[in-house]
Amino acid sequence: HELRSGAPRGSWRAPAHTANAFAVQSFLDEAAHAAGKDPLAFRLALLEPGRVFDYAQHGGPKFDTGRLAGVLKLAAEKIGWGRSPPRGRGLGIAGHFTFGGYAAHAMEVEVGSDGTWKIHRCVCAADVGLPINLLGLEAQMMGGTIDGIGTATHAAITVDGGKVMQSNFTDYPLIASAEAPDVEVHIVRSNAPPGGAGEMGTPSAAPALANAIFAASGRRLRDTPFKAQAAAT
Repeated sequence: HELRSGAPRGSWRAPAHTANAFAVQSFLDEAAHAAGKDPLAFRLALLEPGRVFDYAQHGGPKFDTGRLAGVLKLAAEKIGWGRSPPRGRGLGIAGHFTFGGYAAHAMEVEVGSDGTWKIHRCVCAADVGLPINLLGLEAQMMGGTIDGIGTATHAAITVDGGKVMQSNFTDYPLIASAEAPDVEVHIVRSNAPPGGAGEMGTPSAAPALANAIFAASGRRLRDTPFKAQAAAT
């Protein structure tokens, strides 16, 4: 719900509700585990059979649950969902919709005894209708994914006495190249009208990572940045 704030702020990588994907997809994962259900199957049971709803504001004019289910299934297929990863590793999945585009991430993550983690595989599946520029679309999904992971793991804005404490990349670090995973992108070949692709690589990256960390370690990350939480253990 809307939260009033005296601090000026803007949307994160375009539409305001892209940041909501972390809360929504993390909650769905927790609900699935509480119900004793597979996280992918739990989501698909809510989305299938596919239905089309009117959708106002960001993302409209329609929301097709079948297309969101489709990218979740594609990401799951490519990561090998359902297999048992090696000890200390876990699989996580998440999806999102906005501006006529649908995307999902699936990740395989290893968590060490000290709480640090490594992304071994990162899969992004996208359905933005008829692809106009496949190379540009693939690059956008890669960049958005890395941006989503970097923001979730490192970036934080803090305010003290009404003043923002961060001033540059020394205290607001971006993800380093050595930390950024290779991003496997899979595009749905669709004849639907072209939809938005500018934001779709970002929203579901953070919750997929957090859900994979839980699967590997049993630890839930409910706040960002993740690195600060790992350092607190």
